[in-house]
Amino acid sequence: MHHRKALPGAALASAAVLLMTACFPASEEAAADDGRISVAHMQPPRSGLTPLSDDAFKLSRWSTAETLVVLDEAGDPQPGLATDWTQEDPTTWTFTVREGVTFHDGTELTPDVAAHALTYAAQAAPKPRILDGVELEISTEGDTLTVTTADEDPLVPQRLSSPQLSILAESAYDGDTVDPVGTGTGPFELVEVNGTTSAHLDRFDGYWGEPAQAAGIDASFVPDGTARAAALRTGEADVVEAVPTSQAALLDEETITEVPMPRTNTLYLNADQGPFTDPALRAAVREAIDPQALVDGIYEGRADVAEGLLGPAIPWAADRPEREEPTEAEDPDGAEITLATFTDRAELPEVATVLEQQLEDAGFEVEQVVREYTNIEEDALAGEFDAFILSRATVLDSGDPAAYMTSDFTCDGSFNIAQLCDEHVDAAVAEAESTPVGDERREAILAAEAAILATDAALPMLHERVIQGDATDVVGSAKDPRERLLITPQTHLDR
Repeated sequence: MHHRKALPGAALASAAVLLMTACFPASEEAAADDGRISVAHMQPPRSGLTPLSDDAFKLSRWSTAETLVVLDEAGDPQPGLATDWTQEDPTTWTFTVREGVTFHDGTELTPDVAAHALTYAAQAAPKPRILDGVELEISTEGDTLTVTTADEDPLVPQRLSSPQLSILAESAYDGDTVDPVGTGTGPFELVEVNGTTSAHLDRFDGYWGEPAQAAGIDASFVPDGTARAAALRTGEADVVEAVPTSQAALLDEETITEVPMPRTNTLYLNADQGPFTDPALRAAVREAIDPQALVDGIYEGRADVAEGLLGPAIPWAADRPEREEPTEAEDPDGAEITLATFTDRAELPEVATVLEQQLEDAGFEVEQVVREYTNIEEDALAGEFDAFILSRATVLDSGDPAAYMTSDFTCDGSFNIAQLCDEHVDAAVAEAESTPVGDERREAILAAEAAILATDAALPMLHERVIQGDATDVVGSAKDPRERLLITPQTHLDR
């Protein structure tokens, strides 16, 4: 027999759809009149929109906070608020800070202001995930900023491209609080945040680069996927994040775009406590799950069965080495486990239900725990569950998978849901982190992936293709696999 805990805070889809009318402009005509773009986001802010958290990616998707470096489509670093940089020695990098940049509060960008922002992030507790295992010292001279690392780090420019290291005005930093309202440098100024409900941005006419074409952005946070899709159908939203696959068929094909993502749906098994401290039971889970059934039955073919942690959005990952001889599985013999996930991605509770059946067929007794992400993340990171289903971006932070492997699978990783601590894994990931950018680094990353997979503490199931919704009169919204960009200076409504 299986058990399911109640879903705290879960709302009926119909009620969520009704609530949408309070989140967006009063009518489609109203949005058209002032040229503002309405956006429905999947997840609400979890940390008050501080850039030191994953909330930073909302700031970058609104083009309100910017970084010294940006990444091109290939993942190579390009100028942002820094115009160029040089590596002085293995641990020292010097960046030239762009002149003529004004923050939204009217102050000017200088090397000292940029250094203040980076030093604050480097000294924060906890640190932004992009700085896991990295010690930085920042100094300035003239129009340059120098970053010195304790150890050789070939990814310093890529790290500085992370939205978690956005450069805000000094007025943003007050004690333990970082407030992005009115303190960014981007083409849109964040002017209002209403908790976890909505946010509003206006075009910033003092922007140093190409001015925004839209008058502003009205963002709402709508965890319910059915409600987000309904907002696109009814015209309440112009741009919608993460349309559930179950809703895609109900939308006009002209309004949806499938974006191959470096995002993997992975089953994390708690290797530190509970039944999955036994490698043979972890192997039993590996043998029990059928990813193809998930792709066909839940994702309706809009996903790819995982060959590893890294998917087809990272083409060179296809050259991975053969996997080591896997651990032999043991009969679960009725072992009781908790299987948890969250509701914010509409497919995940369905994945949990199918996995529950597959695992019970294999001999486990399963109890499900499903909540909104904001109500489950802390417990997941604390190791409260035996198994956790997570949709995880594998190059989210630096554009390089090694950072993801460090945070998720090393002993000191800040996002180690599997509670994995394995000397072989730590050594392989450390080797990947220290290898210079290029083919050798890619080989080292794939060797680290193989070491992680050999533990069976992380079982990649499928690679997602996120579906983005755009009204037919939206022009120029970004379709970004890294989920850093969405509304850009070029985005506007053609009405």
